[in-house]
Amino acid sequence: MEKGEISNVFPDSIEIVMITQSSYSQRLKELALLFLRLGIISFGGPAAHIAMMHDEVVKRRKWVSDQQFLDLLGATQLIPGPNSTEMANHIGFLRAGWPGLIIAGACFAIPAIVIVLVLSWVYVRYGTTPQAEWILYGIKPVVIGIILWALWQLGRKAVKDKPTAFAGFGVIGLFFLGINEIALLFGGALAVMLIKNAARLNKRSMLGAFLPFAGSGATVAAVKSFSLPLMFVTFLKIGSILYGSGFVLLAYFKADFVTRLGWITDQQLIDAIAIGQVTPGPFFTSATFIGYILGGVKGAILATVGIFLPSFIIVAAANPFIPRLRASPWAGGLLDGVTAASLGLMAAVTWQLARASLVDPLTIVVAIASLILLARFRLNSTWLIAGGVLIGLLRLWLQ
Repeated sequence: MEKGEISNVFPDSIEIVMITQSSYSQRLKELALLFLRLGIISFGGPAAHIAMMHDEVVKRRKWVSDQQFLDLLGATQLIPGPNSTEMANHIGFLRAGWPGLIIAGACFAIPAIVIVLVLSWVYVRYGTTPQAEWILYGIKPVVIGIILWALWQLGRKAVKDKPTAFAGFGVIGLFFLGINEIALLFGGALAVMLIKNAARLNKRSMLGAFLPFAGSGATVAAVKSFSLPLMFVTFLKIGSILYGSGFVLLAYFKADFVTRLGWITDQQLIDAIAIGQVTPGPFFTSATFIGYILGGVKGAILATVGIFLPSFIIVAAANPFIPRLRASPWAGGLLDGVTAASLGLMAAVTWQLARASLVDPLTIVVAIASLILLARFRLNSTWLIAGGVLIGLLRLWLQ
């Protein structure tokens, strides 16, 4: 190895890639700038975040292929934690190893954390949160357009045969019947795996099913006195076991911080969830808000680190095994199934978001225009989000 060069094993390949120190530093800089920008403009929840990442790293920069991106998306569904942050971690790890994982994930979350800290200070000082309807009015339909375009592009790759089509569309139907989304994810994954490997089954085959651990059922006596270490451990536990959409946080936070510990009220919990909704970036920053209410800046930092830390560790441990999963017929079938099921859930959630976001003719036109601009002109989502903000401001001004 020549002086000035470093070796880095990229998990998507068994080859050892030699890159110069300057090239490696450039990769880290690119990751930081990209995910900081995405962290600022990524309104709309995980589905929208993943759609923006797909546009940036697959279509524009070609850092990963569509199949790699789909595999990463499937892998994030198999592990607990915030899906969009974990996607940022995966992409950063593929691009620049451990430093890339940390930089991409941190830069994606930092803008939202800072915004939530400011809003938390306003909340504590004035007892309320600022209204953001004028921003969301213009941004939400743009987000719908972005998600629809991503669903179309990812769906063409993910739905590759009858079993994956069955899983994807089946999940959509069952979701609206009220079936638990975690059961749908793992049920779809197992169904595709079994169907694709039916020929390998015999009478002696033993297949184990697994379900995500959803928390302890033990009843714990309420703790009245506040403790920073206990708060940190509680958020660490939630970040380690939480599956599903960000709204599942509502149930976890209520069980621990309202019912078990009695540290916050129902109204404060609702305000925390609302803050997570109206700010860009990962929904998990609701923890930052609760931490600030309970323990000021120190509490906010500990709460944020506690709930995000498990996702960084789990992604670093799981990422190198994704190519091996793809190489195995059984694990590859499982990965195909969970990817198709996750896209089915993404489509179902998008329908719900669309019903809440497309409230008048103007928002419908904005959503359609965003979809056309993406499909026809490949316009960067940053400009679309900026246009949505402008439309919201114009609406406010014309009232």
